[in-house]
Parts: sequence; structure tokens; C-alpha cells
Amino acid sequence: MRSVAPGPLRGAQLSSWEVLEDAYLACQGETIVSIGPMSELPAGIIGPETQVLDAAGQVVMPGLVECHTHLVFAGNRAHEFQRKLRGESYLDILASGGGILSTVRATRAASEAELLAGALHHLEGFRRYGITTLEAKSGYGLDRETELRLVRVAREAGHRQAVRVVPTFLGAHVVPPEFKGRPADYLDFLAKEVLPELQGQAEFVDIFCEEGAFSVADSRRYLERARALGFGLKIHAEQLHDLGGSAMAAELGAVSVDHCDYLSAVDAARVAAQERTVAVLLPLVPLFLRQQQYAPGRQLIEQGVPVALSTDFNPGSCPSKNLWLAQSVACLNMGFTPREALAAVTINAAWAINRQHDCGSLEPGKRADVLVLDVRSYEELPYWLGENPVRQVIIGGQLQPA
Repeated sequence: MRSVAPGPLRGAQLSSWEVLEDAYLACQGETIVSIGPMSELPAGIIGPETQVLDAAGQVVMPGLVECHTHLVFAGNRAHEFQRKLRGESYLDILASGGGILSTVRATRAASEAELLAGALHHLEGFRRYGITTLEAKSGYGLDRETELRLVRVAREAGHRQAVRVVPTFLGAHVVPPEFKGRPADYLDFLAKEVLPELQGQAEFVDIFCEEGAFSVADSRRYLERARALGFGLKIHAEQLHDLGGSAMAAELGAVSVDHCDYLSAVDAARVAAQERTVAVLLPLVPLFLRQQQYAPGRQLIEQGVPVALSTDFNPGSCPSKNLWLAQSVACLNMGFTPREALAAVTINAAWAINRQHDCGSLEPGKRADVLVLDVRSYEELPYWLGENPVRQVIIGGQLQPA
């Protein structure tokens, strides 16, 4: 798979990337150095010390890029799953002190060692699904010390194993109990007391713009302050209501606008008008929450919005690391084709976390993050519902343990 555009793929580009049949891929150290048809394999490229992997009859593709996760947290919310099954909504559970706030209580009480052990456990699971680069949001501390700890743990987890971790600060997840009824004051606190300490530690700043969380106006002021400090911008928006947060953030230059289940055609056009903002769609969330509304993937593609796919791994609305299942659900419920879905979890997902220069496609000069899959065609991938097709994972040129 090779990219065909200087920016994130949009429209017809999502299905026009190149597929090579009977091809070779050569890596030196951690870098891809050559790729092409076997008939053009350069003489002398294979020497006595070359490690050769024979993938005849299988699909070889870029490592998956997981561009929206809440990696670091404590506990789980299996007990709230029962409430969901009885018909309580996400916002009902949040208003009663559950949801995000129940995970906040568990996370604040956990030690740094416990949080790190949990993050490493989850990263091992992601690697087995073929994820080679992963974005990790904070957001389950909602106080200065715990939020700084969550970013620190995400960074440390990235250093201790092969999957690359890109930290994002989501202190503005919801309003914590200490600031109940004062969302603007909480955002002011984050901007003054926390963001300056995260410069050089977190690459992006994110915010949940939604009823029960933060308004569009408050989100705009906060993101503008984050941008002034040099952070890249992201936003959770249009997950449950059409408020206009996605278009606002895109116009501020956000690298991604995430969820977009209720994104209107008018605001989608405003997102499409931006040069590089990617709409990150999360199909497993409405599936797990038993919601009928999915992001209008087909409409967004036809409007020229660059789209990516992610699991949104988190303990409340998507306790799944299976990005292959997310592709299947995107094809079934969002109108993606298999080819579009693959682009959305590789090169466009890389653009959504500013890693397009070294991952997301198989091209000379990029990091050698490669998957060998137990299927004969990429078209099979969303068909085998929920299965993990990964046979081998290579990260930075190193074959990972099975």
C-alpha cells in the first residue's frame, strides 16, 4: 500500500491507493529502503545476513495506526454495562456520578505503578491486533497531579515496549466534582496551571465539546489558549448532539475532529474546506452504547472530508482494541468500502496524529512497521467479522513475538 496524495486522502483518493501483486519489501535497520514487484528485485539486495520472511499468498500491509484511545486508566465499568442494558443513557449515568467520574475516582486512587502495568497490558493487546503506533489520551484524573501522571505513564509505557505512543492531554474531559457548575473556571485552571507543564510532554490538547461537558464557546477559548502554547489541537465533538464543535475546531486548525456522529452536512463542508483536518470516526462506540446514530461516513467521503477510523478504546463506551472489527462496522453501518476502511486505519489515521511522514503506508524512508496477514486479499478483512488476521507484526524493522 502506497499513498497517492500530499495530504490526507479524501474522496476518490481513499480507494485509489496502489496495491502491488507479487511484490517485495526491503528494510534496513528500522527503515523501509525499497519496495516493488518481485520481477524488479534489485540484484544483491539479499545478502548472507539478510532475514527473509516469505509471505507468499498473504497480504502485507502497513502497521495499523490507532489514532484515538484512552489508554491509561484504572478499574473498569462492567457494572455500568448492566445499567446500559436496562436502558439508561450515557448522559444519565454521567449525571448520577457514574461514567467518566467513576473511572476518575478509580484512577486517582491508583498508584503510578498500577497505571503503568495496566497501560503495558493494553499495549500488548493492541500490538497483537497489528497496531504499531497509538495515540493515548489522558482525561481520567481531572486534577493537576493525576493528569500529569497519566501523560507521564503514557510516555513511559511507550518507552518500555515496541508500539509507539503519542500522548494527548484530555484534562478537559468533563468538569470534575471540585469545579461542579463552573466549566469555564476549570478550563482556566487547566490553561494556567497544567498546560505549561505539559509543553514537550504532550503533543496535542483535546476537549470534549458536548452537553454535560463543555460548550462550543468555552471549547474555542480553551483551544485557542492551547494553540498559543504550541500544542496541536483535537476535539471530541458531535458525539451526541449537533453543537458545531467540529467546524469550530477545524477552523482553528485542529489536526482531527473526533466522533462526528451528528455532524451536519453544512459543518462537514466547513471541515472539508480545511487543508488537513481529519474526521476520526468511532464505529464501535454507538455499537457498544446501542445507539442508532452512526457518523455519516459515506456522506463525509463524498463531501471530500478526510476520514480515519479508530476504536476509541476506553472503559466506558468502547472496551475493545479490535480495530479490524471497527473496520467491519464502518463498512456495515457507515458506508465504507473495504479499501476505504484500510486507508482510514493507516495513512489517514497517521495524518490524524501528525505521523504521516513516517508511518501509515509502505514507502521508502518510512519506518518499517509492517503486518503479514493470514488472508489472500484485503477484501476479506472486514468480511471475517471480529477475527484477528494478524500473523506477524514488524515494528521498526524488528519482528515482534507472536
